[in-house]
Amino acid sequence: MKELERLRWRCRRGLLELDLVLGRFVEQDYVELDEMQKGTFNVLLDMPDTVLWDMIAGRQQAMEGEQQALLEKIRAV
Repeated sequence: MKELERLRWRCRRGLLELDLVLGRFVEQDYVELDEMQKGTFNVLLDMPDTVLWDMIAGRQQAMEGEQQALLEKIRAV
């Protein structure tokens, strides 16, 4: 469970919208991700807030197909 606590902390961002979306995603869907998807989620969390928010909002394309698939799951929350 330490991993989940650390992840919740990493999801706290400077943009309130990002806090809400990422927090809900972690609470509802993160545990169902496979290891590859979890790694992709961590890569997304390493991105600057504005870039990540633009990707979630669909204003910027993901770098790879795995990211796009995960972003669609995040948007669905």
